[in-house]
Amino acid sequence: MSTVTAVPIAPVKRAYVLWLWIGLAFALVAGVALAKVGATGIQTTPSGLRYKVLKQGTGPHPTDSDVALVRYEGKLMNGTVFDKSDQPTPLPVARMIPGFTEGLKLMSKGAKYRFWIKPELAYGAEDRGPIPANSTLQFDVELIEFMSEAQIRAMQQMMQQQGAMPGGAMPGGR
Repeated sequence: MSTVTAVPIAPVKRAYVLWLWIGLAFALVAGVALAKVGATGIQTTPSGLRYKVLKQGTGPHPTDSDVALVRYEGKLMNGTVFDKSDQPTPLPVARMIPGFTEGLKLMSKGAKYRFWIKPELAYGAEDRGPIPANSTLQFDVELIEFMSEAQIRAMQQMMQQQGAMPGGAMPGGR
C-alpha cells in the first residue's frame, strides 16, 4: 500500500494576488481597446448596413433614379470572391440588392467604401449560385460617376440620331 505525503505550500502574499488581478484587468481593458481600434471607422445605418469609408468623395450623392458607374468586388465573409468588375460598370441604383442601394446613396463621386451587407439586406435565405443562403456579403466599391436615367436616355437618343446621319458625320462637322 502506498501513501502520499502532503507537502505544504507556502502561503502567497496578498500583494502578489492583488498584482495578478490588476494585470488581468489591464489585459482585459487592452484587449477591448484593441478590438475597438480594429473596428475604427465602421459605421452602422439604422437598417443594419455596416460600412467603412476607405476614401472620401466630393459632391452630391446618387439617388434611386440614377445610374452609378462603379468598380466593385464582392466577397463572402470567408474571403471567396463571388463577383468583380474588371472595368467601370454602370449599375442602376434602385435595382440592386437593398444593402448595395443604401450604400451607394451614402457615397459621393470619387469615394471608396467597404460594405458589410447582412442577409436581410442581400439575398436572405435564397441560395444564389456561389452565394450560399443567409450569407453576409462584403463589397469594396468605388463610385466613379453617376447620372440620372433620363440623362442617359437623352444621350443614347442623341447618339442614335448621330448614327442615322449620312456617313455617320457629326452635326456641324466636315
